[in-house]
Amino acid sequence: MNNSVENRFFGIVCGALLVFVAPLFVLFLFLSSERADKEIRDHISVLLVANAQALAKPLWDLDEESVTQISATVVSQGAIVKVEVRDQSGQLDVSQSTIPRSFDGKLVQVSRAIIYNTIDGPKNLGSISVYYPALGLFSGLKQEEVVFISIFIFAVLTVFGTALIGNRFFVIQPLMRLTAAIEATRQLGSRHHVDWQSNDEMGRLARSFNEMQTKLESEEKELKLAHRRATDIYNLTPAMLFSLDEEDRITAVSDYWLLATGYDRAAVIGRNFADLVTANTRDKFVKRRRAESGMAVTVKFICLDGRTMDVLIMESEAGADAHDRLSLSVMTDVTELKASEDRNHRQAITDHLTGLLNRQGFEAVLDNKIAAADAAGQELACLFVDLDRFKWINDNMGHAAGDRALIELVERLKTHLAPSDEAARLGGDEFAILLPAKDAEKRAKAMCEQIASIFETPFAPDMHLSASIGISIYPHHAATAAELLQKSDMAMYAKKRDGKNGAQLFDKAMLDRARSRAEIEANIEAGLAESWFEAFVQPIVNLNGRGIAGFEALMRLNHPQKGLMPPAEIISVAEETGKIVRVGNVIMEKAISNLAKISRISGMQDTYLAINFSPLQFEPALPARLAAIVGRHGIRPERIVVEITEAVLMHDNPQIRMIVTELRRFGCRIALDDFGTGYSSLSYLNRFPVDIIKIDQSFTRAINDGDDDVRQKSRMLIEGITTLSHKMNCTVIAEGIETEEECRTLHQMGLDYGQGYLFHRPQHAAALIEELMAPQSSVARAS
Repeated sequence: MNNSVENRFFGIVCGALLVFVAPLFVLFLFLSSERADKEIRDHISVLLVANAQALAKPLWDLDEESVTQISATVVSQGAIVKVEVRDQSGQLDVSQSTIPRSFDGKLVQVSRAIIYNTIDGPKNLGSISVYYPALGLFSGLKQEEVVFISIFIFAVLTVFGTALIGNRFFVIQPLMRLTAAIEATRQLGSRHHVDWQSNDEMGRLARSFNEMQTKLESEEKELKLAHRRATDIYNLTPAMLFSLDEEDRITAVSDYWLLATGYDRAAVIGRNFADLVTANTRDKFVKRRRAESGMAVTVKFICLDGRTMDVLIMESEAGADAHDRLSLSVMTDVTELKASEDRNHRQAITDHLTGLLNRQGFEAVLDNKIAAADAAGQELACLFVDLDRFKWINDNMGHAAGDRALIELVERLKTHLAPSDEAARLGGDEFAILLPAKDAEKRAKAMCEQIASIFETPFAPDMHLSASIGISIYPHHAATAAELLQKSDMAMYAKKRDGKNGAQLFDKAMLDRARSRAEIEANIEAGLAESWFEAFVQPIVNLNGRGIAGFEALMRLNHPQKGLMPPAEIISVAEETGKIVRVGNVIMEKAISNLAKISRISGMQDTYLAINFSPLQFEPALPARLAAIVGRHGIRPERIVVEITEAVLMHDNPQIRMIVTELRRFGCRIALDDFGTGYSSLSYLNRFPVDIIKIDQSFTRAINDGDDDVRQKSRMLIEGITTLSHKMNCTVIAEGIETEEECRTLHQMGLDYGQGYLFHRPQHAAALIEELMAPQSSVARAS
């Protein structure tokens, strides 16, 4: 209460009295005392003048009695309480006093000299001194002044009391009620109002306070309602909701969270959330929450019963800083989704047929294997395995049989793999195997021998397989995963070109061949775009008379800078890349156009044109395309000979057989090129509509071989082929005739036609036309 408003008001009023009223009252008393003292002094001065004259004669006469009487008269006057009369000589000293014994105040002395006028002039006979009590502040007050002061003090006290009473009733009382309402609101939590009605400031304050209380009460009701609704929503929402403070401690959890995790609310409130996360995902949660505002992270949560579940935590935050941060997080059980993702991931990186990794999975594992090999100080061998003749199995025995063979192959392969090895099916009949080892090359060669042993046992009756394997070693041959796989692939293709069925270790020469192959690919693409491909022609002559019976169209690529390029490599690369179809169409168009030009020469109207076709060119649209071209140039279909190799027939593809039959029905003749160099060649004469047999040039060269045994066998084979072909109404042509002796011998054996450098070299159609049209041309016309 020492600091109450009332005490302060009392202090202010008292201070005002002390500062303003008290000094005025003291000044009034001081002035009153001064006035009374002056009146006394004036009275005594008059009295001393009169008595000094009265005492002059008695003092001259030394009349002590008279002096005593006068002194007594003086001391009885007014405020004088003592009189002393002394002569100059000291003979007379009279003192009169009325001072009571108890008086201990201060006396004020007033003296005057006693002068007596003699014949000789005035003489100082002595002095008279009177004493009166010193006046205090209240001593000089008159009765009227006392009454006035009393009235003044009463008025001041009345004002002071009235101010205190008014302050209590009009200020203190409403303030106490306001304070009581505030205290009640603070302690009881309810909104109390002030019971005070007035039109002054206190009334307005009370009304404002009551209005504020009413508004706050309404807002509190709304807040409580909103809080209750929010709490209900928080707990009734079918989601695992929880909140964390800035120290990652749990501050709230929803009922659904408790139901899903099995915990009690009291047991988890205040716990660090990271303690409920498995150790292997705890750091991820902590780092993500420190780094991000409003994180999303997937961790493994430990339930009360010990089971773990994969949960996705989505957090939203509000707050200006770390000390004023509010969070609301939702925890979603994604265990099934995670398992599904894992299954999808496994399916995405796994070959569905064999269960091995697919190309995507293998490429991902390859990086890890290289890192593991570096860490262990090991090497890593990559085996690229491609099955030989697997397409033939699919085409002839069906894809189901091919799939069974692949499954059986993988089962056999797995028995030879170590736990640290990794195998993958890259696609179709291509596989890759990773072998980590201290001496990876030695390990790879041993594995190749084991793989070769897998193929010793047939995969089904009459289903024999083999494999071409390329080997590359990290870090000797490659520095990266992609390079390692690429170089093993290059080594495998090198083995394919060298005869298949075996293993080939990568060497740097393969890079040169790869660069050369890439250059050929670029030249093929540029040749197609810039029309560098040309259809050279080589005449086919009758061995009896040397007349031209027809022409063979030969593909040539005439490079602007390099000139004519070897056709064998171009055809090989074009077939591997699938561009042989486009190249073949260009050559077919130009060759038939050249035949139309040659047909304008006298005697060339019945010559035929033989066109070589790759197996890839036998598309369903081929007969229609060929018919359109010959129709556009006015060439009879029987003048077109479709040359196919045994490789085309060997596949025994129903589609190829149908297209060949369609071409034969259209009127074209069919020639079997390079006869005698493939498998079971004679059976094709019976199964396909063949019109012309072309004996390979290797037989032609062997008929005059220096070795009698080789020469004799070659002649017997050629004679046998010729006899059988003629029996089947097939024309026989010998390729690669370069000498007159070869021509004479072949003619004696009964062969019909021949072609080779002895007669004509392949040349540009324009040059041949110019040669054929020369007036003195020695070139024989068709017979």
